[in-house]
Amino acid sequence: MRVNSLPTDFYELPTLDLAKNLLGQLLVHETPEGLTSGYIVETEAYIGPRDKAAHSYGGRMTPRTQVMFDHPGRAYVYQIYGMHYCLNVVSGSPGAPEAILIRALQPVDGIPLMIRRRNLALDPQANNWPVRRLRLLTNGPGKLAQAMGIDKQQYGWNLLDSPLFIQQGQRISAEQIASGPRIGIDYAEEARDYPWRFWIRDHPFISR
Repeated sequence: MRVNSLPTDFYELPTLDLAKNLLGQLLVHETPEGLTSGYIVETEAYIGPRDKAAHSYGGRMTPRTQVMFDHPGRAYVYQIYGMHYCLNVVSGSPGAPEAILIRALQPVDGIPLMIRRRNLALDPQANNWPVRRLRLLTNGPGKLAQAMGIDKQQYGWNLLDSPLFIQQGQRISAEQIASGPRIGIDYAEEARDYPWRFWIRDHPFISR
């Protein structure tokens, strides 16, 4: 285990509790291009097999969802629209396929590298980027994966001892956490109304 990563028992929390406790923690990715990091400010919980919005609904195991049946604390990375990647933290006990989508980050380290990866019209050499522009780096799951250099190569990585890990960040109180329905799951019948999206209240870097 990395000395600066969150401990094993952190990921053993019940999924809804873990989704809230991930808020404020620092997601870090070390790559040959450089290190990037950001505070997690928005998450979504998916609790299969009873959750019709989860890829593992009904206990479905496929090559894509296989890692969800593994130990908690692994990276579940999948592609949407044939172009964007999404990072999830596997939760639940082995055999219980649950996961938490990381929806938005507040950039911390490696912002110039994030700008280049996202190809934003920002000067990578500046140090006073406006928040309204900087938020476009990571205010959505596909955006943050691109900014952090996350793709299918990180599928199944152990967040305890790989170059992609989560470390202790900021303390977020219960009063600072808001919740509501998840986004983009209108197909999921009653599950579309579950209040399993969590975010830091009034934070400028959350998604839509």
